[in-house]
Amino acid sequence: MTKPHLLLVEDEPAIRTPLKRFLEREGFRITDVGDAKAARDALDKGAFALAILDIMLPGEDGLSLARAIRAGGELPILFLSARAEDIDRIVGLEMGADDYLTKPFNPRELLARIKAILRRAEPNGPVEGDDHVYRFGPFKLDSSAQTLSRDGDAIALTGGDYRLLLCMVERAGRTLSRDQLLDLTKGRQADPFDRAIDNAVMRLRKKLGEDGPELIKTVHGLGYSFAGKVETA
Repeated sequence: MTKPHLLLVEDEPAIRTPLKRFLEREGFRITDVGDAKAARDALDKGAFALAILDIMLPGEDGLSLARAIRAGGELPILFLSARAEDIDRIVGLEMGADDYLTKPFNPRELLARIKAILRRAEPNGPVEGDDHVYRFGPFKLDSSAQTLSRDGDAIALTGGDYRLLLCMVERAGRTLSRDQLLDLTKGRQADPFDRAIDNAVMRLRKKLGEDGPELIKTVHGLGYSFAGKVETA
């Protein structure tokens, strides 16, 4: 079985070296670098299953590097940061990162989050379900091609956008709590200040345009509900 190849971008050797050894013992192949330039070189030369990015890097920071990664494709991203402020987490998740972990962290928690991201990235991951075409209003969501279109025009979605929309469309009419949505789409539970789902919903509504607020309803005190009439092919 091929070992998943992870890119670890961390400028502190005291963190990077033992973390690399730990993840290698857990069955991963690790390329570790200390700055964004070296990370870009590694990305040009190799194929990776996941990028683990420290936000505070010398020179170009992790957010800028993630922006470049997102512009070039859908490589999953997990942020590491010594800063616990909500704004840093929100910015990272709004950029399309798959997860965010604050230092100091337990390596076992990092391992669990890595495995959850990789499971979701698999073609037959737990969120995707059977292949269907879902139609609601002028929209068509194709779970085989993982694409969304409106009246035939493609709408660009990140991997996180797609997973959230599919999760809600498959459960149309049901109220889903933030904890449920986070567990279904990101494979983890929310902490008391976690706004990942709120920001993901806001981003997805914008992608859906003027229909967004009518399709994705806020159920105050409970969570969100997909209100569109869904037909399945």
